[in-house]
Amino acid sequence: MSLIELKNIRKSYPLDGFDLKILKGISLEINEGEFVAIMGPSGSGKSTLMNILGCLDKPTSGSYRLDGVNVEKLSSDALADIRNQKIGFVFQGFNLLSRTSAIENVELPMIYSKVPAAERHKRAAEALTKVGLKERMHHQPNQLSGGQQQRVAIARAVVNNAPIIFADEPTGNLDTKMSLDIMALFTKLNKELGRTIILVTHEEDIALYADRIIKIVDGEIHSDERNKK
Repeated sequence: MSLIELKNIRKSYPLDGFDLKILKGISLEINEGEFVAIMGPSGSGKSTLMNILGCLDKPTSGSYRLDGVNVEKLSSDALADIRNQKIGFVFQGFNLLSRTSAIENVELPMIYSKVPAAERHKRAAEALTKVGLKERMHHQPNQLSGGQQQRVAIARAVVNNAPIIFADEPTGNLDTKMSLDIMALFTKLNKELGRTIILVTHEEDIALYADRIIKIVDGEIHSDERNKK
């Protein structure tokens, strides 16, 4: 059974008396342990698709099964539970709390999961150590480089042992060296720890880290190919 299964997903928004169609019948399957890149020009619908896959938004129509559960009709609370238990997010802008230390940022998802304080601290420290920030865990975001902030964001995404990591333009604010470091980290999460990685990017060189590249054009799948590494 596929980890993710979309059937004829459509998404539109009302705009000035008519429906603006963003996704126009997306059907795809993603298996556990895959590393998938979703590409497309600005306005193609790739971020809208990512939001639906990550249970941040609901489709207008169509079916979405995540790990065997039909999620498009779930309540907001049920979707929040899925996001907390099954999904980790990494964003282009890092989305860290500015006046909060790295370790406290990483602890945040576990607060929502009601993990006891001592266990939260232990797991957050372990996650930061694994991403190479053992010596920086008590620094605030403004004391860290862009690459280090993104490592904090990745540690936060994996600390609850979520099996799926969604990354939306995770290297968009980074220089080339930092981008390479972050992509090496995603590759390690996928190959060594078995996490399913779904990455949105407009950069060809970043997409080449994935095993599979899906290209979205005008709200439809233009191509879906295995990467010949």
